[in-house]
Amino acid sequence: MKFKLIALDVDGTLLDDDHNLTERTKQTIQDVHDAGCHIVLCTGRAPASTLPILQELGLEGTMITHNGAATVYADEKGQALVNEFTFTLSEIQPMLDYVRREGIHFDVCTPFNMYIERIGEEERLMYQKYLISPKLVTDVTELGIPLVKLTLFGQPEVLDRVQREWDEQKLYGDLRMIRSGDLFIDVMSAKANKGNALKALADELEIEPEAIMAIGNYYNDMEMMAFAGLGIAVANSPEDVKQAADEVTASNNDEGVHQALVKYCLELV
Repeated sequence: MKFKLIALDVDGTLLDDDHNLTERTKQTIQDVHDAGCHIVLCTGRAPASTLPILQELGLEGTMITHNGAATVYADEKGQALVNEFTFTLSEIQPMLDYVRREGIHFDVCTPFNMYIERIGEEERLMYQKYLISPKLVTDVTELGIPLVKLTLFGQPEVLDRVQREWDEQKLYGDLRMIRSGDLFIDVMSAKANKGNALKALADELEIEPEAIMAIGNYYNDMEMMAFAGLGIAVANSPEDVKQAADEVTASNNDEGVHQALVKYCLELV
């Protein structure tokens, strides 16, 4: 097989819009794995909400989580942190002041934990959908620990305004702000992205980029798609993400991951 590592985004790519895996996709991924290929989930999710997907696939191994800010190895013994890109609470204080003032929901994450200051029904349902159990605290700034991600959750028009104003004011300083979905904005270390995390893993495994396939659907997937020898966008991706990809497969609701793996892996075995 030409490819030795397959990097898969999860939401909007591997899972359909109801956050389900099809049986055919699971079987195809297992066939590719059995043929000797590393399967790596590369997601904005935390390890705790990524692990159930890995287990549903019948796999263990490395997960690139928090959009590249934390890489974790998982097996039957548990989870171990491989790599992280952190920042301090003081670096996000101007952004915390903004979202508190504007009433925008946010959470902050360490590799294995998420913290929130308030939660409503809309947020509760969102966390439930993503298999997340955040810890409620009075003030996240009192945590006093390094973080890997600040995430905002809100309606697209609200986050559009946040992006515009934070860009104009450079409110995120030396950190990196990305739109990880229509309803989410992530702020992380400038070094943290799926591409850098994938490169670090590939170096460790001694796998050349030409032997890597990456499949994604959104702007936070573009670095890993660019790093991989073959970067594939699913059909439900924004148009500029599809234009940046090497190939386009079917949508997440039409088993695009299955179709890509059959075409570029199994048919070439």
